[in-house]
Amino acid sequence: MIVVTGATGNVGRTLVRLLTEQGHQVTAASRHIVPSDVPPGVHALATDLARPAADLPATADAVFLLVGGELMMTGDPTAVVAPFARYGKTVLLSSQGVVTRPDSLSHGRAFAAYEQAVMDSGTDWTILRPGGFASNAYAWAPSVKASRTVSAPFGDVGLPAVDPDDIAAVAATVLTRPGHTGAGYELTGPAPTSPLQRVAAIAAAIGEQVTFVDQTREEARTQMLTFMPAPVADTTLDIIGTPTPRERAVSPDVEKILGRPATSFSDWARRNAAAFA
Repeated sequence: MIVVTGATGNVGRTLVRLLTEQGHQVTAASRHIVPSDVPPGVHALATDLARPAADLPATADAVFLLVGGELMMTGDPTAVVAPFARYGKTVLLSSQGVVTRPDSLSHGRAFAAYEQAVMDSGTDWTILRPGGFASNAYAWAPSVKASRTVSAPFGDVGLPAVDPDDIAAVAATVLTRPGHTGAGYELTGPAPTSPLQRVAAIAAAIGEQVTFVDQTREEARTQMLTFMPAPVADTTLDIIGTPTPRERAVSPDVEKILGRPATSFSDWARRNAAAFA
């Protein structure tokens, strides 16, 4: 039995499918999950990690632990991790910010606290530290659909965004195969791409011209404050505007674990073209 938290998200949904296709018994846990969200034979468990359901499996071979949103910022990491400490292995989805932005509460310190709680839990553990997700481009979908435009700052600054399906594939591997205990992996795409290049890839995927509108940092910050706290917005803008050398670098870990190159942003865009058409 493998427990997957965050099972309806960009990573969790694919991870549940991959594990099921491999023949593993899976409990898919998320706050608002329903049976139609998961493949046949998967147990859908509605639970909140802040108040875990009493019917979490009593035993399991492993858990994929994803802590997000407000709980990541304000929760007690030891208390959140504790219900899963009885399982044999914990794979935590953390953030590259733990190593590149250790002084940032939102991108470094909060994730580091959960990493430490997992390391102290007594289970075998593996830490996954992705950089920016390719799926962050979904935020552009409404304007692409409405006016074939994208507004974003720092149009020429490239970062190696990672495909969430690659994160899921890595997670499936380290959950089910030996040799990864005590390891931390940084997960990136195969090459840096700038917002201008990503918009061009989306345009090619849908076969339409899409115009890039360059925002100032302050314009972007004002927009971001409508859906995220100011410290998160400021650190995010620092990362996408003035990334560190490590944030710009391509990590070999996806290819090392999967035995194939990481998925390019262009391939991600082609696979998800319907979201922008």
